[in-house]
Amino acid sequence: LTAGTRGSRPRLPDAARIVALRSRALAALGAGGMLHVPLPRERVEADVKPYEGAVTVAAVNGPRSTVVAGPPRALETLAESYQAEDVDARRLPVNYASHSPSVEPLREELLAALEDISPRTSDIPFYSTVTGERMDTSTLDADYWYRNLRQPVLFEPAVESLLGGGHRVFLEVSPHSVLTPAIEQSGAEDPSGQPVLAVGTLRRDHD
Repeated sequence: LTAGTRGSRPRLPDAARIVALRSRALAALGAGGMLHVPLPRERVEADVKPYEGAVTVAAVNGPRSTVVAGPPRALETLAESYQAEDVDARRLPVNYASHSPSVEPLREELLAALEDISPRTSDIPFYSTVTGERMDTSTLDADYWYRNLRQPVLFEPAVESLLGGGHRVFLEVSPHSVLTPAIEQSGAEDPSGQPVLAVGTLRRDHD
């Protein structure tokens, strides 16, 4: 997440390398999946406890938007239990379990592949979904990008940090808006009571 208006000069070769190598590593993870659950993190964490670590929280997108990751069969069982409660839990269109313990075997490969990237301080303030807070981008080294893939996505805390800094307009840059509703949820629960605008750049199947 970035905030501000001034331009920056990112290291595009490094950025492209990070994206490509992470994607290639994910393709080698093996069978897995992810499930979106429209419930708070605390409730979902309690629901996955019986799975004894096989299913874990992978992303906290909003006050009522949580994603879990794990083996396909376990996710199917969990989804069925939610559907029995009329909770609209849905599988995401991926065949891997990122942001979960299944990523750990990739650690050494990713650290070696990205050891010579050269992060620099950005002109635009950067809010990390690894920490949920503002970070100096000169610290986004190979270990950061491994943790970015292994640890849960703290999107909601990052949005809350931006809201706390007075930001009220959010633009989701993506092929299709999937996080805009979560941003709106966070905005609706912001203690300041100030209105929040969240919009996307593109919509699936639309010019």
